[in-house]
Amino acid sequence: MKKLIILSLVIILWNCSNKQQADFIVTNANIYTVNEAFAKAEAFAVKDGKILGVGTNEGIENTYETFRVEDVEGKTILPGLIDAHCHFYGLGQNQQVVDLVGTKSFDEILERLQVFQKERNTNFLRGRGWDQNDWEVKKFPTKEKLDKLFPDVPVAIERVDGHAYLVNQKALDLAGITTNTKFEGGDIVKQDGKLTGVLVDNPMALVDAVIPESNKATKIQALLDAQKLCFDLGLTTVSDAGLDKEIIQLIDSLQQSGDLKMRVYAMISNKKENLDYYLPKGKIKTDRLNVRSVKVYGDGALGSRGATLKEAYSDKKGHFGAMVTSPENLETLAERIVNSDYQMNTHAIGDSANSHILKTYDKHLKGKSNRRWRIEHAQVIDRADFKYFKNENIIPSVQPTHATSDMYWADERLGEERIKGAYAFKDLLNVSGQVALGTDFPVERVSPFLTFYAAVARQDLENYPEGGFQMENALTREETLKGMTIWAAYSNFEDHEKGSIEVGKFADFIILDKDIMAIPVSEIPNIKVLKTFVDGVAQ
Repeated sequence: MKKLIILSLVIILWNCSNKQQADFIVTNANIYTVNEAFAKAEAFAVKDGKILGVGTNEGIENTYETFRVEDVEGKTILPGLIDAHCHFYGLGQNQQVVDLVGTKSFDEILERLQVFQKERNTNFLRGRGWDQNDWEVKKFPTKEKLDKLFPDVPVAIERVDGHAYLVNQKALDLAGITTNTKFEGGDIVKQDGKLTGVLVDNPMALVDAVIPESNKATKIQALLDAQKLCFDLGLTTVSDAGLDKEIIQLIDSLQQSGDLKMRVYAMISNKKENLDYYLPKGKIKTDRLNVRSVKVYGDGALGSRGATLKEAYSDKKGHFGAMVTSPENLETLAERIVNSDYQMNTHAIGDSANSHILKTYDKHLKGKSNRRWRIEHAQVIDRADFKYFKNENIIPSVQPTHATSDMYWADERLGEERIKGAYAFKDLLNVSGQVALGTDFPVERVSPFLTFYAAVARQDLENYPEGGFQMENALTREETLKGMTIWAAYSNFEDHEKGSIEVGKFADFIILDKDIMAIPVSEIPNIKVLKTFVDGVAQ
């Protein structure tokens, strides 16, 4: 009997010694790995923040030993979601100013401004999120009521797309803006020869120059506020489309200290000081920060009629929009970036802007490989220009909720024919082979599940329009999930380390309360994230 007990112990110890040690194992899961085969799995093991093995419950339990097993009882697990185009720091900044998103009239904006100012008593009143297209009177507001309510406090409220300000006279005076102020790109809107207070695109910088600088503590709080919002919604990597050196370095320091655990793909803003610092330095890469791209503005936004079109706006005779960066400067910039290690990511909304930037890319990328230059938004494309996306060096980076936000009025701007080449995600996918998906928050709401829903259903949350908006350009659920994970990772040069649940990649994953790939489409916006993991640690 004694010999049998000893033999049994030897067998147990021998079996254990042949198992690999894992920090923990996840079992009984409905896992969408998003690997090349888009395979499903039941379990995986994690060690040192990375995926150690993926497979069946039995296979993982027989291969790995651990003191911690996470039995998720059939819940759905996805790779950590990646927002390929957003404004992470901007989202945090928005938490420090008046929230104007969803306002249904200018009077509602005035009410929110008064309440905020009564509570905070700021020396420069700011807000963001208004959209005149959501109002009964769909015209740009003017400054008269702001002047009356806030005669001594400068006010600057930003349109939802970030491409227009409404400011009061006090702010105009501080910025030195008059009817004679000269500018290039955008507009200083006048009515009957007088300033309305509306500034579109480039002239906004004149006001930015006089807005008091936030202190370091406020900037840190903004980043931490944004992180909490994103983690709660299952985002583990954000691609911030336009940051200055100071904020990038602040992000790095907070990541190094452990306060900021969000992974950030930081596109440097197209400013001389940023280019002169980063391009000669080359790529900067840690496990949490990646700096290797330049965010450039081609034109403005469609909602504020700043997008540059080949033919005049259908609802504004003789108006074509305007380039924010001149064609000459785009050419010079492309030549400089192609001779560096950096990626060029250019905002292009109108068909004219897209056409020019695609041709510029195509010219400078000849003979190059693996450059992954991105067209951010790729919103309105002339049929003759889709062919440029066949170039393996050019990636469309699109935001599905822009389609469902703009669909109520976009045809008025573009007309019946031109709109057929707008928000054409499936057409772009068919030509390019992949699309990187993002939200552009805080222009849109943060939730990646609204992105998923908009891509698949092409409807708003009231199921409008019946049957979906231009459904020929809807994406499948599989395509959408890839666009929010592995294709987004590829667009960031990070597909070797994230974007799927595969051996050797970061253990970034999320647990959902519902199966996003199987539930009725109408339920997708209401999905809840039960847990978000980064490096195998719950956030």
